[in-house]
Amino acid sequence: MPEVETAQPTTSWWSRNVSPLNSILRVLLGVVWCVDGFLKFYSGFAGSFESGLVATQQSAPSWLQGWFTFWVNVTTANPVAVVYTVGVFELLLGVALILGFMRKFAYSLGVVLALMIWAIPEGFGGLYTITPQTTDIGTGILYAFALSGLILINAAHGPSRFSVDHLIERRFPTWARIAEFSTPLFRGRTRGKAT
Repeated sequence: MPEVETAQPTTSWWSRNVSPLNSILRVLLGVVWCVDGFLKFYSGFAGSFESGLVATQQSAPSWLQGWFTFWVNVTTANPVAVVYTVGVFELLLGVALILGFMRKFAYSLGVVLALMIWAIPEGFGGLYTITPQTTDIGTGILYAFALSGLILINAAHGPSRFSVDHLIERRFPTWARIAEFSTPLFRGRTRGKAT
């Protein structure tokens, strides 16, 4: 009796390569955050930050005036320090993304930082004042979506082999609690080994 070959389920190229693709996306996003952070120090943005925030406040609808008034008052004392502090956070986030270090915190805090950038200096993308000059909704919200996507990929597909976190987890398996959204304990994996 001839043997019947059973067809192996085929998986798409995307699903077979999700780990390196996730890492490439993470690294590219990290480079973008590093460039953003670098520009905070060298582009002259620090000198125009306060006037840009005041202009955003003035064009905001009455129901958002309190929000922008608060941030204008907070940043008026030393707007350069605020810009440089955000620049440092952007650089740290970029480096963490490039290296794949403490990804759970990097992704989560990156979403918060991106939303704060979108909500304060970008003025929610100016969606409340649609004019012929309105061409996009701001970059901060897009960064938040990209980082949220990395969170979902990490939670669905588990640890990234192409990260500093992976190297640390091999030596210290409990590091996964700090670095991963989906720890081996919850993914049916044995300690430190993928199934």
